[in-house]
Amino acid sequence: MKSLPSLLFLLCGFSGLFQAFAEEPPAYVPKGFSLQWQPDLASDAILGQLEFTDPKAWRRSTNAGRAALELIGNSQYAAKVRSPSSIAVLTTRRFGDFLLEAELLQTGPDYGHRDLCLFFGFQDPGRYYYAHFASKTDPEANQVFIVDGKPFTKISTRTTEGSRWGQNEWHRVRVQRLGTRITVWFDDMTTPAMLAEDARFGAGHIGFGSFNDSGLFARIRVWAPSVDPVVRNPDLFRSGAPAGAP
Repeated sequence: MKSLPSLLFLLCGFSGLFQAFAEEPPAYVPKGFSLQWQPDLASDAILGQLEFTDPKAWRRSTNAGRAALELIGNSQYAAKVRSPSSIAVLTTRRFGDFLLEAELLQTGPDYGHRDLCLFFGFQDPGRYYYAHFASKTDPEANQVFIVDGKPFTKISTRTTEGSRWGQNEWHRVRVQRLGTRITVWFDDMTTPAMLAEDARFGAGHIGFGSFNDSGLFARIRVWAPSVDPVVRNPDLFRSGAPAGAP
């Protein structure tokens, strides 16, 4: 019969093994990536981790059992160039290669450019990428865009006919960047919805928002091979764009 210390050792061993399996990334996560950020959206702490174009346009909420970050309306923010107005950016971390996964619920009225966005490679308010999920595709909607000191420009080489939001429907999305290659999924996790390739911006911040609509962001997870911690920048959006931007 094993002694109590031996049994405790075995139980601790099994517990550690189960924990290791629990922390193993899903099969779709690139090799060498690990979970770098999974915010607790049920805590007010999330509001202190992000910088907003307009803090009054954001709050925490719960929908269908999901704790969420909610954009309640268009932000009072004047960008220097034509670009999304409602942005919440995680400024304490910078990611190079990454995989961002989230669930989105669009709460605005139905029209062609009804949208939500995921931001990445964010350098400052005048330089970043974003995936724009909109109901109908055209050169200004449902594409991957870059903002680089001038109005947003399409860089996607492939997209769908549109991102069908429906009414009160949650949608699963992913954005992945590997080197210069950008891949985006919307609901269908086997076939990418958008593809793009660009090398102008390297490691940068990630973020959430909309061009001028409302919606919720839940079950956010970010995997990456590493993360660059940086000092929080509470003045990020105060001037609307970086000093010296074109």
